[in-house]
Amino acid sequence: MRLAAGMGENRAIKDARDQVDFEVVLTDSEDELADLLLTGEADAAIRGSLNASGIMGRLREKYPEMSRASLLEIKGHKFLLAPVGIDEGDTREQKLQIVGHGAEFLKKMGLKPKVGILSGGRPQDRGRSLKIDVSLDEAEELTRIIMDKYPVKHYFILIEDALADGANLILAPDGICGNLIFRSLVLVGSGKSFGAVTLGIDEIFIDTSRSQNKEGYTRALKLAAYLVKLRDKNK
Repeated sequence: MRLAAGMGENRAIKDARDQVDFEVVLTDSEDELADLLLTGEADAAIRGSLNASGIMGRLREKYPEMSRASLLEIKGHKFLLAPVGIDEGDTREQKLQIVGHGAEFLKKMGLKPKVGILSGGRPQDRGRSLKIDVSLDEAEELTRIIMDKYPVKHYFILIEDALADGANLILAPDGICGNLIFRSLVLVGSGKSFGAVTLGIDEIFIDTSRSQNKEGYTRALKLAAYLVKLRDKNK
């Protein structure tokens, strides 16, 4: 197994490489990281602390509809949080695609999808602003569409209730909200991140925050290695 990882200003990815028992090639070039992944020279790639724009741009040239979902753990409960790319999940169609890809990923991991839809307020907040009303309406519509495929519930703004109920695919109102939730849970709070799985692509690419520590990068490397083994086993 040969993985590739990006190393920018945050050198913690180099320390993380020393914690795993498989080959990890480090590069400080976004283009080289993308090339290693897309040509198959690497079995999987981890963004590490490189900038996202160049790498994601290369991947979107091949997969325009791809998206990312962070695999997180809080108090022993693992779940996907999406969208987390600030430019992702802006339309209903994009959100439905994220849920579909995320649910398929969970099933490959041996988990039964349980979807939690978030919106911008509680039920009684309707009428306080047009933005809140639109968010509530969209979440209700998404719930109605998804319920024929997967267990789903609209938790409004109450992410704490979604996690308490065991939801393992949390859909934020948009990518900006998702990114803020991720940062609050992981970079400020005590949540664990395994990196963001890139959905809707054939290759295995784990996106990571440039602010992640050694332990977080180590978890991302191990997740990528696990997904490579899972893919090879199912071939």
